[in-house]
Formats: sequence, C-alpha cells, structure tokens
Amino acid sequence: MADEPRWDEIFSSQPDGSATGAAGSSAPPQSRREAREAENARASTRSWSRGANSAKAPKGSRRPKSVPARKRRRWLGWLIAVVVILGLTGGGAAYAWSNYEPQIRKLMGWELPPPDYHGEGTGQATIVISSGDTGVEVTNSLLDAGVIKNFDTFYRLLLAQKTPVQFFPGYYVLAEKMSSAAALAALQNPSSRVEHTALIPEGKSIDQVFDILSTATDIPVADFEAAAKDPTVYGVSKKAPSLEGYLFPATYKFDPGVDASSVLKTLVDRTFASLDAAGVAPDDRLKVLTLASIIQREAGRDSKDFYKVSRVFTNRLDNGWHLESDATVSYGTGRTHTVWTTSAERADKSNKYNTYANPGLPIGPIGAAGDLAIDAALHPVDGPWFYFVPVNLDTGETVFSVTLQQHNAAVKKLQEWCRTSQSPNCG
Repeated sequence: MADEPRWDEIFSSQPDGSATGAAGSSAPPQSRREAREAENARASTRSWSRGANSAKAPKGSRRPKSVPARKRRRWLGWLIAVVVILGLTGGGAAYAWSNYEPQIRKLMGWELPPPDYHGEGTGQATIVISSGDTGVEVTNSLLDAGVIKNFDTFYRLLLAQKTPVQFFPGYYVLAEKMSSAAALAALQNPSSRVEHTALIPEGKSIDQVFDILSTATDIPVADFEAAAKDPTVYGVSKKAPSLEGYLFPATYKFDPGVDASSVLKTLVDRTFASLDAAGVAPDDRLKVLTLASIIQREAGRDSKDFYKVSRVFTNRLDNGWHLESDATVSYGTGRTHTVWTTSAERADKSNKYNTYANPGLPIGPIGAAGDLAIDAALHPVDGPWFYFVPVNLDTGETVFSVTLQQHNAAVKKLQEWCRTSQSPNCG
C-alpha cells in the first residue's frame, strides 16, 4: 500500500553501523530485553543485505535487485568447488559437464544445444555389437564412438519404433555426428556391417583352404599353419594325421580382428555339426571323413554318382580288395590338383595314402568333404560294381562296371575322348 513504509526505510544502515527504528531513534536500550531485540534487529538487517535471509519480507516490500546475481555467484562457487574436487579425484570437469550439462546451462542462463545432430554425418566410426547387447548397450556404443549426440534422443527413437529393432552381432562402420534417425537406419542396413567372406569349395585340400582363408581374412597362411599343428586342440582324434578333412566346405563370414585359431575352430565345429546331424559317432568320424573325402574327389557332377562310387569302394573293402584310388595316390605325392598318377607312383608303398599298394582306407582324409559325400559314405546305393571311370571330363559322365573287361572298355573310351578333346584335364 502507498502509505506503508518501505522495507529499506524501516531498517536503514547508519554511518556508525547502528540500526534505527521508524522514528529514527538511536536511544540506548533500557533493559536486557530491549538489548536482545535491538541485536536481533541488527542481525536481521545484516542478513537481509547479504541476501542470505530466507524469511519473507513484509507485504508490499521488494528484494534488492542484486540478490539473483549474488545467488548465481554463490552457486557458481559451489560448482567450481565440485569441479575442482572431481579433478583432484580423477573425475575432472568432463564428468560434471557430461553428467550435468543441462543443469549447468540452466543455472548459468546459457542456451541449451540441440539434442541431436543433423544429416548423415561425416568421417568414419566403427562400433561393435556383441551377442546379447540390448538397446542400452548399443546406444552407449554409438555415443562413445561419437556417432550420436544424445543418449536419450536415440534411445527414445528406438523405443518409438512400431516393430522392435533387432541388432545383430558384428562390426559396423558408420559416420561421426549422425542424426539419430540416420544412425538407426545405418545399423539396420546390411551394407554397414563389415565381414570377411570365405567360400570353401568341396574337395579342397587343407593347403588350398588356408590360401582361401588367408585371402579372405588377411591372416597370414603361416598363422593358420601354426594354429593347425595340434588338431586335438579342436577336438579332433589323436589318430588323425592333421586337420585335413575337418575344415568343412561352406561359406563363412568372419568379423575383422578374428585370429587363425578362431577361424579354424569355426570350420572344425561345422564339420562336427554335419557329422552329428548324420548320426556319426565321435569314434567313427575319422573313418567316415576319410571315405567321404575320397568319394568327393572321385565322383562326377551327378549327385547319384556319389552313392555309386561309395558302393564301389564299399564292395572292394568288403571283399578284401585294395581301393586303388588315383586321388589318394596323387594326394600322397603332394599333387592335390589332379587325380592322374604314374605306374611308379602307384607302386610306391611308402606313400601312406597309396591305396594301390596298401590295403584299406588311407591314414586320413584327402580333402574337404561336403554333406552329400558324407551321406554317400554312410548310405551307398545297392549295386554290384567294382570299377568306375569317367569317360568325359567336361561333363563328368562316368561308367560303372562289374568286371575288369567292362572296365577296360570304359578306360578306352576315356583315352579316346582325351585324344579328340585335347583337354588339359587329361594329365
């Protein structure tokens, strides 16, 4: 009200520091009670002038305009103290800024930055999504890599999707400073995922497989050779001479940074999975893979021939015959690119893969057998054949015979085909 005294008129500071009442009286107190009341009045005046008194001013009064600025300075002082303490304890100002940036900006009256980047970003950033990572882990990975600007912005976008977003483990190459929408789209784009692809064809020898794996992963062949020295590390039988035959032919995708041992384990485990699915007992793995690898190398392109070739070898083994597989002899000489052999090579008994000179199966597989060859080794078709020979190496046409006379006639057909076709596959 206009006729009420102002707050600064009720208590005003005198030159000598004393307080006067509304009438301006400065008479000394006449009793202890008056002395206490005067002291309380002076204390209230000092507190109010510092802006520290939280009591409400009388109705109609106004706080001095300087109070908000002093309050900000007081809070700033506390903030600086906290930052210094955090710095001394290893947290640093970065911790305070990263965790309390909005509060600090609000206190200081600074404009808040936009909560998201714009556009597709620039540069390059790589993140790794591990198996079992949730949206929280993925969002943190994006934030740590500098891909997104704000955790909440991206995570809320993630939760707002009509269909729950699935994240697949792997390495992803994105850009820095992407909008949340652009980052989410990139993670769902298969082209953002970095993978090394290796295609292992059926029938390839272990040396050839190492070359393929090295080309695909940039891991030196020497690393694969070193990792393969002890096959038992991967669960392979001690009787196996090497990992030959245990590196399953298939298409594989490997993440960057994978090592040789991990790659080989993947291939061996894939072999075991196929054998288990086919019902092969662990003690029979070496035998089945050895026969399957020979079938893989000797059979033609017709899948039915796999089961016929298996029958020929089974008939020979059951009747005490030598297998007489040129593919095994050739493998023992170190030539894995051909099945052609000489009479001297077929007579060399020291070659432990020579099934002309030695009875039974060779000491181990001669290449990578696929599921078809494994199934054929386990389930040969019924038939009386003891011989077979391809008569057209381009088409893979093969003749199966019961007698040696029939077989020799088929061999002549092959020789004639080689003369007329002059195919490089003829030796």
